[in-house]
Amino acid sequence: MQTLIKIAVSVGIILLATTIAKRFPSAAGLVGVMPLTGALVLIWVYLENRGDSAVMKHFTEGALWGMLPTVLFFLVAFFCFRKEFALPTVLLFSFAAWLAAACIHQWVLK
Repeated sequence: MQTLIKIAVSVGIILLATTIAKRFPSAAGLVGVMPLTGALVLIWVYLENRGDSAVMKHFTEGALWGMLPTVLFFLVAFFCFRKEFALPTVLLFSFAAWLAAACIHQWVLK
């Protein structure tokens, strides 16, 4: 049941963002990256680990530093769209940049 709730909430957020994007693309971008997603994951991790403070500390540390690869993802996407690259190319470059930064993220946090 908990998995179904997670799926329903996640799908709801995605549908909300894509619906908003039809009229207000920049607002949809804000919804897509808002802390709501992080807060939901924080709640699930807390519940699944019975509030274990060590797990919560490591999760929030990873999330905090994980923002940097995510910012890089959107920065690369922004510049690719400015150059009018096709979506598959934008995603390829953006995910490549994110993956490289994420690998560095994991190496640094070990």
